[in-house]
Amino acid sequence: ATSEPSSQTEHVSPFACNALALSSEVRKRHFEELGPALLKLKKSTRELPDGYEFELPADNRTYQLLTEWAFQERLCCPFLDIGLRFDRESGPLWLRLTGRPGTKEFIKEEFEVANSR
Repeated sequence: ATSEPSSQTEHVSPFACNALALSSEVRKRHFEELGPALLKLKKSTRELPDGYEFELPADNRTYQLLTEWAFQERLCCPFLDIGLRFDRESGPLWLRLTGRPGTKEFIKEEFEVANSR
């Protein structure tokens, strides 16, 4: 099989938060309320080859905060792969942030990984 260039070019977002992708009201809540609240709730961090997983309490309040944050985060940081997982047997809730090469370094800086292990 021959390799022919695709007629569609894949869009690659820069490693930068586009806060203007959120309305001013949503942006304020995202950065001043949701993000700080989730950082306080974080129990542990797992390093992955292409990002990180953050352990959070598996309660309804945390889940609601996290899903609201994740929906907004995908708009302002479209280069992130965002996953949420509950472990079986009432285990913890995990937020997984990964992506293409360079994403891990962005996550480490933006999500205070080194300071909160």
